[in-house]
Amino acid sequence: MSRKPPAAPSIAELKAALKASEQRAATIVETAVNAIITIDENCIIETANSATERLFGYKRDEIIGRNISKLMPQPYRDRHDGYVRNYLRTGMKRIIGIGREALAQRKDGSVFPIDLSVGEAVLPSGRRIFTGIIRDLTDRKALEDKLLHISEEERTRIGQDLHDDLCQQLAAIGCLAKVSQKNLSKAGSAETKNLAEIVDLVSKANTRARETARGLMPVVLDAGDLTAALKELAERTARAYEIVCDFRCDHPVQVKDTQTAVQLFRIAQEAVTNAVKHSQAKRVGIRLALRGGKITLTVRDNGIGIPDKAAKGTGMGLLTMNHRSQMLGGALTVSPRSSGGTQVTCSVPVPAKKP
Repeated sequence: MSRKPPAAPSIAELKAALKASEQRAATIVETAVNAIITIDENCIIETANSATERLFGYKRDEIIGRNISKLMPQPYRDRHDGYVRNYLRTGMKRIIGIGREALAQRKDGSVFPIDLSVGEAVLPSGRRIFTGIIRDLTDRKALEDKLLHISEEERTRIGQDLHDDLCQQLAAIGCLAKVSQKNLSKAGSAETKNLAEIVDLVSKANTRARETARGLMPVVLDAGDLTAALKELAERTARAYEIVCDFRCDHPVQVKDTQTAVQLFRIAQEAVTNAVKHSQAKRVGIRLALRGGKITLTVRDNGIGIPDKAAKGTGMGLLTMNHRSQMLGGALTVSPRSSGGTQVTCSVPVPAKKP
């Protein structure tokens, strides 16, 4: 006997199933740990979950129906609608489908770092909506900043120890060796030549140790002079690796904020090290400029370029450079040069004057 096919669900059953599905989806969104917001093509907030209220300090009725830029600090607040219009006009995605770090602003005016993921959907009616999932990065950024601070202190300590201990001992050894060389020379000893080589090697080792100490404890830490520190970095790199490394700053760039100066110096230092050790560059250029209210640091090289697979040890350097730039509210780009080699560019806002 053939079985009868199951009866098709009734309209009432379909409606009940649809309602249950909607309730399930709404419950998942409502109980999510991260803030979830949907907006329309005009950037107007349509929905927000409980996590959004906790994260931003607004009640839902204070933000629903308002522009999403309400949750952004300047200058992003004024620019956001333009980004969306440009996407709708050109189809070129800047954030959609790609998670990225950004800044948000709470009701009390405080600005904090977030991880932002944006998705896009076209409803059956043809209407387009965007969904943003927002995760607070305040604690993670605080930990990263603390680790960088500890790293900076340790660099300074090691640099000081090298300068005050090892360099002094090498200098003393060099002096004793010179005295012995003179005595052997007067006595006509055949060992004079060997000792002269030892004196030369000790002198070079002392110079290298002092340069290493200076790199760990740069002039920018002492005097807040970023230009002098970058110039010294270029000169030290040229001597140590026997390559062409020059620094240029066409117009004076005064960076009064010590933290900004130190972070920019460390970015330049890391970029130069990558160029010499990993890209095998023979020419490196360090540039510092002030453009449109931003300090722009550029490091260019003529090396082998960015490898398809980063060499062991290079990944963390790029991550650290990127984090240092983000600490300053800036952006870092690493790109191949048309003439060969790599260019690292870091652009950060000019620090506000302290009262």
